[in-house]
Amino acid sequence: MPPRLLTCSREEVRVQIIQRLEATRDETLGLFQLNEPELARRYAPDKWPVRFILHHLADAETVLFDRIRRIISEGRPVVWAFDQDAWATELDYSQLPLELSRNIFESTRSAIIHYARLHYDLHGNLEFVHSETGVRTLQEEFDKVAAHNQHHLEQIRSALRQT
Repeated sequence: MPPRLLTCSREEVRVQIIQRLEATRDETLGLFQLNEPELARRYAPDKWPVRFILHHLADAETVLFDRIRRIISEGRPVVWAFDQDAWATELDYSQLPLELSRNIFESTRSAIIHYARLHYDLHGNLEFVHSETGVRTLQEEFDKVAAHNQHHLEQIRSALRQT
């Protein structure tokens, strides 16, 4: 995640995170249209294929969306990490329809953007406790959504460059 400039106003920072959320959303949605050979590519041996990364992005988006709503609604909740490998195995990403995950990703990201517009500045300092990383803020969780998506977009780009 790029560092915030000290000269940016709170409004400018909010606009930047919304732009990042929209840009990563748009790029990710386009990837759901890849063909089967592209979806099977991996960015490194023994790593998830692109198809699994897309399913993971949809699942992670739902987890992060739930956290955001809890932080806004519940006042310093404790949220739990999720086992992404167990989700991939037990939810059988190899058989899960990609269109289902695309729809989940798109609608959940739209809701996250809505809440970022409303709460990034106003309630961004609300805290929560993550089971593995400790105390964090709502702003940090919005930032994480964009950074997490960007990280996986880089993996997918790398996989698509593989021959």
